[in-house]
Amino acid sequence: MAAEFALTGGVLFVVVTTVRWVTASPLSRALPIPHLQLAVVAVIVGAALAGALSCPWGRYSGGHLNPAVTFGLWLTGAFPGRRVPAYFAAQLTGSVAGTGLARLVWGPVLRDRMAYAAVEPAPSCSPALLFSVEAVSTGAVLTVTLLLMSRRAWTRWIPLARPAATAVVMIALGTLTGGSANPARQFGPALWAHRPGDWSHLWLYLLAPLAGAALTGGVARYQAYRLSIPRRAAADGRARGDRRLADALMEGLAEVGRAGEAELRRDTGGRRVTVRQEGLASGTTRWSMIFPPRPRLWSARPSRGRGMSSPWPGRRPPGSGCG
Repeated sequence: MAAEFALTGGVLFVVVTTVRWVTASPLSRALPIPHLQLAVVAVIVGAALAGALSCPWGRYSGGHLNPAVTFGLWLTGAFPGRRVPAYFAAQLTGSVAGTGLARLVWGPVLRDRMAYAAVEPAPSCSPALLFSVEAVSTGAVLTVTLLLMSRRAWTRWIPLARPAATAVVMIALGTLTGGSANPARQFGPALWAHRPGDWSHLWLYLLAPLAGAALTGGVARYQAYRLSIPRRAAADGRARGDRRLADALMEGLAEVGRAGEAELRRDTGGRRVTVRQEGLASGTTRWSMIFPPRPRLWSARPSRGRGMSSPWPGRRPPGSGCG
């Protein structure tokens, strides 16, 4: 949790600092186009996020830095639910601390000229559109993360792919919604800015990413469940076959002698099984059933006297043709 707090605070410090120098300094005259300013901010913030995910603290905590990511991973079963509240608290308080550190370093210019880098929707953006865009953009970023988590060999690309997806969201949606896609991104700056207009849509910036994460995590969980049905059905089929075999063997226990140790061999379902009765020192009896492994249809291991070992010695296996 301390790692999430420190990393989220560090990324928010970079966000506020970058916005301060790109939009509220003489450098902004060299970048008069808003989309160009957004591109510069997105690249720098993406690099900071990639560094946070790649550093030892990021690998230790998982590098969520976003309550929506934590929530989505919990819904998919990839993150324990008992740690979700602590991660939420660490990320939100880290956002406040990182913004406060930027205020301490850069002074009141953050409040007077850029409102601590708090984002706000465009005048033409309705609350419904803001909610939908923030939810969909968060779902897209989380989808990239989940796709890379689906293969072990792909996980090493997460520290690059997720920051890249975040940068694309910032560039594409920055002039419409601000391109937040992260409740922690807006929480700290909005508290420090304390503008009346921020409170009216702060709840949208907090809840919309969680809704997008819930939808994405739910779909991923459902797909994982669908893919697991054939495997579970095959396992259940094998278990039912073993239960039927065990029932047939138990019927033959009466045929086993009482004295000493005896064996009963039966062919049941094509498998030769051993049922053993053992007389114990205490006078009681213990029954044990031995299930040998199922034979393979064809074995590439050579055997003495024949070219290949087969469950059909001396003749061709069924379906091998004639000649």
